[in-house]
Amino acid sequence: MWTILAITLTGLFAQTINGSLGMAFGVISTTSLLALSFSPAAASSVVHLAEIGTSAANGAFHHRHRNVNWPVVLWVGIPGGVGAFVGAILLSSMPFTATKPVTAAILLGLGVIVLSRFVRTVSAPATRRLRPGPLMLLGLGGGFLDSTGGGGWGTIVTSTLSAANVLDPRRVIGTSTAARLFVAIAGSTGFIIGLGAANIDWIAVLALLAGGLIAAPFAARFAAAAPVRVVGLATGILIIILNVRQLLISLAPAMPVVVIAWAITTAAMIVSLVAGLRLNRKERRLDQISA
Repeated sequence: MWTILAITLTGLFAQTINGSLGMAFGVISTTSLLALSFSPAAASSVVHLAEIGTSAANGAFHHRHRNVNWPVVLWVGIPGGVGAFVGAILLSSMPFTATKPVTAAILLGLGVIVLSRFVRTVSAPATRRLRPGPLMLLGLGGGFLDSTGGGGWGTIVTSTLSAANVLDPRRVIGTSTAARLFVAIAGSTGFIIGLGAANIDWIAVLALLAGGLIAAPFAARFAAAAPVRVVGLATGILIIILNVRQLLISLAPAMPVVVIAWAITTAAMIVSLVAGLRLNRKERRLDQISA
């Protein structure tokens, strides 16, 4: 009972953050499920099945507000589905002891990517022309990492589309979210084939989906009210800390290594937090002056 409640709250929290950042639903959910003793394959299967519902709902919302570029959805989403299917089959076939540190390491890297976005000022590049080739490669890689890591589509694809400046900013999140539906369906299919439908925790799927759908109406309000940089900093730090812990548990290194790892992590988090908050204060002052 408590586990189901925890998964529901995870879905609610992850969807709220996703509404603000346009990413991290899968990364947060998988990280939480690993902490609840799910295997990487089981956690990723639960997340991808739940994301069919959340991605469909979010995609419909963005389509209604004309925030979706459908050619880009197809160029990114279809290869993303292929990558997600291959990644799901691969993860399902690997032994538990091998996948746990690998998945934790991938999630840790994604946490670093999330954090890095909010500790520096990024100048917008010149608008670039849409090219199907790079977009297809982006989708293929993003889908594969999304399945093997249990998340990362938004972290990789949304960030890259935003940095590349190939879409209007308001369409980046909508397009990435709509394309995620291909990844969720293909990844789920791969896990059902690889694990078997009987070995998937369907109650956990429903709990995570319920939390995500409950949060959906409030996520937009949170996105409008919350300081995005502060939310991004907190999210990146949370993901990194939880996955450093998971990685150390999985690898079980000697105590001196554990102490050094936590010392480095703590120092890096403090430096990142200070840098990010300084930028946030600077941006707020500039907004006040311009207003």
